[in-house]
Amino acid sequence: MDFLPIFANVRNKLCLVVGGGQVATRKAGVLLEAGARVRVVAPEIDADLAKQKGIEPVVARFEASHLDGAILVIAATNDRNVNKQVSELAQARSIPVNVVDDPELCSFIMPAILDRSPLMIAFSSGGASPVLTRMMRGKLETLIPQNYSRLAAFAERFREMVKTRVTNPAKRRIFWENALEGVVAEKVLTGDEGSAEAMLQKMLANEDNIQRGEVYLVGAGPGDPDLLTFRALRLMQKADVVVYDNLVSKPIVDMTRRDAERVYVGKKRDDHTLRQEEINDLLVRLAKEGKRVLRLKGGDPFIFGRGGEEIETLAAEGIPFQVVPGITAASGVASYAGIPLTHRDYAQSCMFVTGHLKDGTMNLDWAALARPKQTVVVYMGLHGLDTLCSELIKHGMPDTTPIAIVQQGTTQNQRVFTGTLKTLPGIAAREKPQAPTLIIVGGVVTLREKLAWFHPHNN
Repeated sequence: MDFLPIFANVRNKLCLVVGGGQVATRKAGVLLEAGARVRVVAPEIDADLAKQKGIEPVVARFEASHLDGAILVIAATNDRNVNKQVSELAQARSIPVNVVDDPELCSFIMPAILDRSPLMIAFSSGGASPVLTRMMRGKLETLIPQNYSRLAAFAERFREMVKTRVTNPAKRRIFWENALEGVVAEKVLTGDEGSAEAMLQKMLANEDNIQRGEVYLVGAGPGDPDLLTFRALRLMQKADVVVYDNLVSKPIVDMTRRDAERVYVGKKRDDHTLRQEEINDLLVRLAKEGKRVLRLKGGDPFIFGRGGEEIETLAAEGIPFQVVPGITAASGVASYAGIPLTHRDYAQSCMFVTGHLKDGTMNLDWAALARPKQTVVVYMGLHGLDTLCSELIKHGMPDTTPIAIVQQGTTQNQRVFTGTLKTLPGIAAREKPQAPTLIIVGGVVTLREKLAWFHPHNN
């Protein structure tokens, strides 16, 4: 984060704009909309701007005395020397200063604004690309209708009353989410605030029935945040607590609610932060405390994610839960590696297996895995790669069968190592791929040479 995003209260306070052109006029207009008194200093000032209420026009070249009394300064001249002078003098007085299109001279920057007052959304690229910032604002303009300002004002009107009636903070947040995502919000957005108020009062009368806690078991996919589902993103922003494992990438964890408590329960080989039974009990305890708990798991929670064990415990304890599927590693990683899991000419079936069992051994149905015309995907199999290859060969699979290891698939650290059952163990010993990895066995691996270069994530 290059700049701290804040909203400044400038109502009835003096702000200085240096410059008299179109850009300065726009900046002065934004300050006026925020309720500021604006002193505009320039050798020439647009007559219409000078006549506006709240404008103090000063027709002169900038001098240090023009900073007197100002709590914020914007320099918008076409002379960088003047802008630099304004910046240096303002910062010497510890007055926040913005120099238009010159981030090096700024102590704060002006974001693009989406105004749904009292709801305000600000966009910034840290000065890197103002055009991109405005494009993002344009996209959200279509997603957040103008009448959301009415909804924000409605919530503000009843905020203190709800705070008095619903004293538990976690419970109060759930109350407002139910109101602002349900029928109450629909009534406000259509202009029927009388009905909305009646519904809100009814919800307050039934305040004891507000859901006390819930668990969201969410698949985070194989690593690339773009592969998250819309439902996953929505629940990630609702949770009070985030319980996440080792396979969830940092960019995805960073997309959860910023003020949510985060609990790491990752498990690596021979290094478990918490045993699975302890994780199950943790989810129950947090939910019984009235919290909305996001259990964020890599890939899909029901494919080697032990999600079934967790919801068994939740169901036994009477804890409400939701399960959100994720793109499993087999599908996402194979796609990004340019390896289709099935193909008419190579594989008519696909098997998913895990590379180690509870006792740490690789004890699989080798005869079933060695059948021709199928793809075998091995999760967590890197440690047992030698055993995997030798057993498949022993059970009839040709030692020339193609096989691939995909390291940290779908992320910027993705690497793909290909070979045969005979050669890949040696390649892995030399290249030392880093977990998490996925192993793909079968004729479809040969298609990578034709398809991989089409995908932007491939090395």
